[in-house]
Amino acid sequence: MEEISYGDFKKLDIRVGRVLSAERVPNSEKLYKVQIDAGLDRPRQTVTSLVDYYTAEELVGKTVVVLVNLAPARMRGEVSECMLLAAETPDAAACVLLTPEKDIAPGTTIV
Repeated sequence: MEEISYGDFKKLDIRVGRVLSAERVPNSEKLYKVQIDAGLDRPRQTVTSLVDYYTAEELVGKTVVVLVNLAPARMRGEVSECMLLAAETPDAAACVLLTPEKDIAPGTTIV
């Protein structure tokens, strides 16, 4: 495992977010397109491979932890502007989204 400096860690903008919507990406077996309120100027979109672990209905309204300053990337024609943080077993048999222990507002910074 490569160690990073505290300065490297401080570059990460990790915030509390709330899932506004989730829908399947057409022509994809595992991807959702998800809109997230992270307390920024506008909702951010991510494309995430959570279909095997959550229904779209389970995602909507969920409070999550999200990396918001990730460089945008295209996946299956959709723009992914951030990343939901999750714990996943090595064999991918289980994947669980990280969530705050108590209710807290979208946009709250993770430190």
